[in-house]
Order: sequence, then structure tokens, then C-alpha cells
Amino acid sequence: MNIRVENVRQVWESRDGSQVVALDGFTHTFKSGRFSCILGPSGCGKSTMAQIVGGIETATSGTVTLEGTDSGKKGSSSVMVWQSQNLFPWRSVLDNVAFGPEMAGMSRRERTERARDLINLVGLKGFERHFPTQLSGGMRQRVALARALIMDRPILLMDEPFGALDAQTKIVMQEELMRIFDATRKTVIFVTHSIDEAILLGDEVIVMTARPGRIKEVIEVDLPRPRSIEMVSTPAFGALFDRAFHLIRDEVTKAMQEQNAKAGALS
Repeated sequence: MNIRVENVRQVWESRDGSQVVALDGFTHTFKSGRFSCILGPSGCGKSTMAQIVGGIETATSGTVTLEGTDSGKKGSSSVMVWQSQNLFPWRSVLDNVAFGPEMAGMSRRERTERARDLINLVGLKGFERHFPTQLSGGMRQRVALARALIMDRPILLMDEPFGALDAQTKIVMQEELMRIFDATRKTVIFVTHSIDEAILLGDEVIVMTARPGRIKEVIEVDLPRPRSIEMVSTPAFGALFDRAFHLIRDEVTKAMQEQNAKAGALS
């Protein structure tokens, strides 16, 4: 399912009545079955763009069209994985994963069977009856991923899902996600601050400017799949990293200067 975004602009109203332009003229087609990473400095509208695609936020202007569906039903075609897992602490792993189908009225037998399949897919077989407090951070993120996948929607939106994990767990989760993507080939939009992560996971890296967020450049990642973490040390990966780094360095500097200027004005 292609996602066509045309001239999207998002303006927020501040408490003092002033306006903050988060996104300005964002235009891009996210192609079906591809893994697209949105990379940019803090405050450039990356997460806002993902939420607009998912129907969680409404753009001030511009359009988002999901080819083959009614554009007014974006939320029914996508599911979001957040950085905070938002698991129910009183529900087991199995019941957390099965929550969406349960709310949709699916029978207990069917939703339990599907939940077990997804728990196996994310490598948590044997932990079905554990509760979130009994799991590590990486395991909880696997539960959140399974809970999203069980909805079986064509678009998977991921807003810095591994941002709170330690470095070792993050690597494991990146490898797990690459394996799951190869198995499901969903259309993925993945928001990240990490250049390494964007190149390792993505078929394309959309580099954004500092606020207001615009597309600075789209980098095609032609690394073969299936991928592994070992690719990080290859010359091809290094060349892509260097290109992305030089594109984004100035934007991060701009964002920091803007933040410092605001802090100085308030002091």
C-alpha cells in the first residue's frame, strides 16, 4: 500500500498565541512493502509526520492518501509502536498481545492462537504467562511489537521504539525487526535520531531539516537483504553513513542554536 504525502504542513498554537510551524511542505511517497526511515534533529516534526500518516494527528494543510483505501480511514490501515510500550501491567504477555483482537470481538480461541503465533515470531515462546514487570526492557518491547503485528495492518509506524533501550538490547531488537520485516514485508515508517539505525534498517533514509521540518534529501539504501549488524563495518555502509552525517550535521547544529537562543531569551 503506497502512502502519498503531498505538501503537508503542521502548525501548532503556543500558549502565548504564537504559532510554531512543525512541518512545512512535506511531500513524499512511501512505497508499499518498503522500510522508510525518517531521520532528523529533535523538534523537526518526524513523530508528527508519522502520527499524521496514522490518523492520530490531523495536518493543518496538505493531504495523505493511502492508495486503494479511503483516505479518511488511515487509522484502520496502520498501527503504531511507541518508545514507551504502554503494556497493561495486570495482563500477561499473552493477554497483552491479544488485547486488540479482544476489543474487536474476536473469539478467545482465535485470538489466543494468533497471539501465540506472534509471541513465537518475536522470540518470546515460554513467556506467555509472565507479566510485564517480570520482563526486561527488550522483552517488553518485543511484546509491544507483537501486539502491533497481531492487528495485521499493512502499515507499521514506529516512533523511536528502541530509543530507551541499552546499546546491547537495541542491537538485538534491530536484528529482530529486520528478521520480522523480511518475513512480513509490511510498509514501515520508522522514526529515529540514529544514523546507524536508519541505514541498517531502511530501504531509504529521509533526512529532514531543522524546524520547520522539510525533506532535505532522500538517501536510497541499496544494501542487500537479509541484513545483519555486521554490515555496519562494511565500506558501503560507511559511505552511506558519511553521506547522511554530512547532511544532518548542519541541521542538528541549527536546532541546537535555536534551542539555546530560546533558553537565553527566557533567562
